[in-house]
Amino acid sequence: MQLFAFGINHQTAPLVVREQIAFNVDAMEPALRDLVGQGAAKEATILSTCNRTEVYCSTHKPAQIINWLASYHELQPREIEPYLYTLPHEQAVKHAFRVASGLDSMVLGEPQILGQMKQAVRYAEQAGTLGFLLHKLFQRTFSVAKDVRTQTEIGSNLISMAAAAVKLAERIFPSIAEQSVLLIGAGEMIELNAVHFAAKLPKHITVANRTLERAQVLARRISGHAITLSELPEQLAQHDIIVTSTASPLPILGKGMVERALKARKHRPLFIVDLAVPRDVEAEVAELDDVFLYTVDDLAEVVRDGLDARQGAVKEAEVIINSGVVDFIHWMESREVVPTIRALRDHAERQRRHEMEKALRLLTKGEEPEKVLESLSNALTNKFLHAPTHALNHVQAEEREAFLDMVHRIYHMRPPE
Repeated sequence: MQLFAFGINHQTAPLVVREQIAFNVDAMEPALRDLVGQGAAKEATILSTCNRTEVYCSTHKPAQIINWLASYHELQPREIEPYLYTLPHEQAVKHAFRVASGLDSMVLGEPQILGQMKQAVRYAEQAGTLGFLLHKLFQRTFSVAKDVRTQTEIGSNLISMAAAAVKLAERIFPSIAEQSVLLIGAGEMIELNAVHFAAKLPKHITVANRTLERAQVLARRISGHAITLSELPEQLAQHDIIVTSTASPLPILGKGMVERALKARKHRPLFIVDLAVPRDVEAEVAELDDVFLYTVDDLAEVVRDGLDARQGAVKEAEVIINSGVVDFIHWMESREVVPTIRALRDHAERQRRHEMEKALRLLTKGEEPEKVLESLSNALTNKFLHAPTHALNHVQAEEREAFLDMVHRIYHMRPPE
């Protein structure tokens, strides 16, 4: 079994592809059990966010993982392979470290990805697919990410997706304080947007969610109003700014619903930010007049602000990451010799036990203890030295120098002058 990472992200695939292989939260554990249950992988963890879908696993069938990923989403492998990266062994380790540290994010240095990766690990634990190797990998990943955060300025001058959404809204509306804001969803991304928009003191804030109780919790924090998703058709027209990020596999806002809202608004502008993958807003909504629709990919230009100030920190972060990769690869390689060490010790133990039983029989017969001990020590010495001595006597000429060097290292012997 080898360590692999497979995936697509915002750098390799457009949104229309990413949303096709995103994993819904409710489907995460069943998907993990299906992947491991089919024998494609021994261990597996799936990280699925708005910017990436990645599978971390131990497997000796990498092609089967790609086939499973496509099949699970009812796609052909050829439909995703042009966008897919396959990272074996050391590359997989480095990628995990970079992702957790925010170096591979659309928003360089953003901290949310670390929490998302920790949640992915919890899903794998609950599904029973997080084995010894992946547990160690992510344990080390989170440690490296912490070092990057605390020892570099990677998060300085950071413009988050939420702050970018506010900046875009301010391009459309001179003052957010005069607008009504609708937040659809109640997850971490919406919570971040709620804080940023609430700071602008909008005229009114509404939180819509499938579960009313969760919407009410967030609404109370920002002095807003809570509604259910079923109330959206009637409530949509009353809002100027809409930010949506749910885990729905199907769009929440269709073209027809938005058209009716525009008519009721007498075609006053409607600003919509769709941060969900798969998208919460039908793509056709962008064709409507008086609608300004932005997706996660559309925010890329805005979030590049402050990037130059963080580039110096990237080099420092890479040093920390590379050091962590070396340590982890060394640990992995040391694990590869464990079966041989165990077999060697078992072999020696069988020899020791055999000679011990032989010595005890001699003592029982009344043999002198000194002679028995002498015989025991000689027998053990001969048996332990038999294999290396035999190998030295039969080693091929072209291998002799390397073999002699290895023997000297094993037994801490100085080569003869």
